Amino acid sequence: MLKVCRPRAFAARLDSCVESTPLARNLLRAYLAALPTGDRYRDVAELLLSELFANAVQHSDAEEDRLIEVRFALSGSLLRLEVHDAGGGRPTLHTARPHDESGRGLFLVSELSERWGCCPRAGGVGKFVWTLIAPCPTHSLVTA
Repeated sequence: MLKVCRPRAFAARLDSCVESTPLARNLLRAYLAALPTGDRYRDVAELLLSELFANAVQHSDAEEDRLIEVRFALSGSLLRLEVHDAGGGRPTLHTARPHDESGRGLFLVSELSERWGCCPRAGGVGKFVWTLIAPCPTHSLVTA
């Protein structure tokens, strides 16, 4: 008999550059494709992962050769995303002005996730930002 297993946690280390953002999204898509209801997380998860990864690249004070680690795991019905970097400092949520061209990433994370936060990494070097994402409700088709 064939046994179907849920994918476990996934982790990958990527170069700390904006060109790695699409790769991070592709890895997330592959992870979600293995979940029976992975498509219910996809849109929000890709957006939030992109924002967190971009923040780690743009705002980290770590040396350029340091890698950024992404982790994905399903915890109950919530998808947990983590982005680890070796930089100091912590992300802060602030309100962008209407004409600002940036500064809305953490606002999106705050609004679209169930919870999010930032923690120091084990060993004391850097931090990781995490977010928990609920599945989008399914849409049922009504036929007449």
